[in-house]
Amino acid sequence: MDTTWDCIVVGGGAAGLSAALVLGRARRSTLVVDAGEQSNRPSEGIGGLLGHDHRPPADFYALGRNELAAYPSVEVRDGVVATARRDGEAFVLQLDGGAVESARTVLLATGTDYRLPDLPGVAERWGRAVFHCPFCHGWEHRDGKLGVLGATALHRVPLLRMWSDDVTLLTDGAELEPEDAERLATQGVEVDGRRVARIDDPGATVVFDNGERRECTGLLVPVTLHQRSPLAAQLGAGFAEPGPVAAEALAVDTQFRTTVPGLLAAGDATTQMPSVASSVAAGHSAAAAVVSVLMSVSVSQPA
Repeated sequence: MDTTWDCIVVGGGAAGLSAALVLGRARRSTLVVDAGEQSNRPSEGIGGLLGHDHRPPADFYALGRNELAAYPSVEVRDGVVATARRDGEAFVLQLDGGAVESARTVLLATGTDYRLPDLPGVAERWGRAVFHCPFCHGWEHRDGKLGVLGATALHRVPLLRMWSDDVTLLTDGAELEPEDAERLATQGVEVDGRRVARIDDPGATVVFDNGERRECTGLLVPVTLHQRSPLAAQLGAGFAEPGPVAAEALAVDTQFRTTVPGLLAAGDATTQMPSVASSVAAGHSAAAAVVSVLMSVSVSQPA
């Protein structure tokens, strides 16, 4: 631990790489530690990101890393930050390989994990025929036979109908309130109340308990987001109130500062509506906030 970095960015996804780019251009010594577990990696392409629409996520992250190579103050390292603690005014992070690094500030861009339902066939098709965000995947499934799984996803049905008129709500045995059933009928939405046993080919075909099948080219499955990394909890950062999507979003202010001085966060770990585009923007703004924090503490020599 010979170097005290200006900032350690934990996470090399959209938010983390975006932040590192801004910090590199600001000549701040920056270490990016990337576990390579970005939640959109199973997807065939990023939807709705200007300049990168349909680009495979792995290619997008590789491009970001290549851009960072131009900045001598930035180092990108593959690995996992296992523990984090405060030591006076600095943060001390231990990596899974045993290395220990110190930093004046830390930016958590650790992302979140999707808690998928325990339904056979969902995980294998996740990010492709099975998805949770119609803005990310709706275009690819336009005009198809689409399904929405679960009565709790009732509010997603009108949204998904922007991409197809053929949308079925699969309640998986749950009963709808009479007014909800009437509203769906008025909208021309079919409701299938049979219990779902698994998801199968082709596409996201639904197989029911009785062995009958319903063809779906795409299936929207609502999920909740949970913190991927324990670092925020280890450092004592506060969490926002649980929402309909993110159950464990980190609480940050308008400058992306957490409740712990010197600890900032950006990207999916802090939001109720995750997307690559918003993560890029958040990382950019959070990096500017890191520079502001560093200026208020001390001014390090430029690299």
